[in-house]
Amino acid sequence: MKTVRQVSQLAGISVRTLHHYDAIGLLKPSAVTAAGYRLYDDAALQRLQIILLFRVLEFPLREIKAILESPSFDSRRALEQQITLLTLKKERLENLIELAQGIKTIGVDNMDFTPFDTSKIDRYAAQAKATYGKTTEYQAFEEKSAGRTPEEEQKLHVRLMAIFAGFGQMRQLPPKAVPVQAKVRELQAFITQHFYPCSDQTLCGLGHLYAEGGQMTANIDKAGGPGTGAFACQAILACCGEDGEEA
Repeated sequence: MKTVRQVSQLAGISVRTLHHYDAIGLLKPSAVTAAGYRLYDDAALQRLQIILLFRVLEFPLREIKAILESPSFDSRRALEQQITLLTLKKERLENLIELAQGIKTIGVDNMDFTPFDTSKIDRYAAQAKATYGKTTEYQAFEEKSAGRTPEEEQKLHVRLMAIFAGFGQMRQLPPKAVPVQAKVRELQAFITQHFYPCSDQTLCGLGHLYAEGGQMTANIDKAGGPGTGAFACQAILACCGEDGEEA
């Protein structure tokens, strides 16, 4: 067991911060001595690590508390999401450093503003938060997937990839073409039937994820050919009232 001052020194945060975490119910001490001293065990320190990682990722305290108190909270999954977010932030920081070095070398003629864009990080953070949110979509996903076997999950994955293969076969068409738009609605209906209610807004969010790289985009491009994820995103945005172009 460690005292509040020892935890403060170990974690590099103030005693006042630990007192605040206690007051709002985010991190309660494992025990309190007769003299009123807070004590923290290893489980509390592990929880503190998770909290501080979320703080580095700029999650508000109230959202961290909601995540940790969610019945569906999975510390391993949360850590994987934190690693992904930290990697995205690392890549953005490296791009900003490269931009600054370029400006230093060639001056302000370097007009690249791409490294300032945080939309990819923001979308993934929103997805991570939704994982533990008490949203209608997440509750529906839990209910629909609860009784499925791994074999049934695999069959659904194959059917989903077949829809993306259909997008791949239409990549030469404009995103607003009637057959492409029909494929968007087929995808939306499939997600609603087998996973969770997929509104146009939800579908737009998914569309951005399909195009932004990573394993999801790789799987889609494997099913439909290179560029299928980006094309599906453009088709979804066109169908849902946006311009079909990535911002």
